[in-house]
Amino acid sequence: MARKSLRAALEAGRFVAAPGLHDMIAAVIANRVGFDFVYASGYWTTASAHGLPDAGLATYTQMLDRVATLARTVEAGVIADADTGYGGLLNVHHTVQGYEAAGAVAIQIEDQDFPKKCGHTPFKRLIALRDMVEKVQVACEARRNPDTLIIARTDARQAEGFEGAVRRGLAYAEAGADIVFLEALESEQEMREACRRIPRPMMANMADGGRTPIRSATELQAMGYAMAIYPSITGLAAARAIENALTVLKEEGTSDSPRLPLFSFAEFNRLIGFPAVWEFERRWARTDGT
Repeated sequence: MARKSLRAALEAGRFVAAPGLHDMIAAVIANRVGFDFVYASGYWTTASAHGLPDAGLATYTQMLDRVATLARTVEAGVIADADTGYGGLLNVHHTVQGYEAAGAVAIQIEDQDFPKKCGHTPFKRLIALRDMVEKVQVACEARRNPDTLIIARTDARQAEGFEGAVRRGLAYAEAGADIVFLEALESEQEMREACRRIPRPMMANMADGGRTPIRSATELQAMGYAMAIYPSITGLAAARAIENALTVLKEEGTSDSPRLPLFSFAEFNRLIGFPAVWEFERRWARTDGT
């Protein structure tokens, strides 16, 4: 299937808002709503697939499988979180080519030491700036399709302060990153200043409940951002809905309750692709009992 070019969207100056999709049900619903780009979050992929925290516990192979499945399922271009590149420079090279072959249109690499942590939680450790610069250079060289974009993320804000984060962002831009991502900035002033000083398309992380102030797409574009990801939107919404559903069942002993709005089962069958299965059965099912 033909996917939109993220490079073309950014060069045209169109602000990109990419929701995070934590599982494949979210993916088919995103197809129904309609998005040009979506985000495959390491946090939410690990949580939904394995029930584990984003603390470097998911392997490259596990993440690659999830990214490939999402790219097959969703009609939008997939912006994929590749954590630290899963190792050293050779691992980064392998990761970029694997994610690209899986269907990712942009690949995000970060400067945390292994094991990495969610960017909005404590105890993050960074690799040396020079080591990350080399990772960015290797990632850019590894891609086979020039339309595949490399996103360089720094988690330096909490360890090295705002100036340290900007210094790293500038170095990663100079190393060739197509998009720069300063994670966990703590004020609108920092967000504006980062966009002013770093001469690359900037990505904002609108992580609900995280350190960075949540602002609308219009406000973010006015600050100087080119794009934003909303990594937790479907995961947190689904978690709340599931908790409500199970609470109603426990308290009332039924799923037939005005307290429990449910998606139409018939409509979900259509979303998930059953009509094609039924059409196949009509063409090929034996009717003579043999």
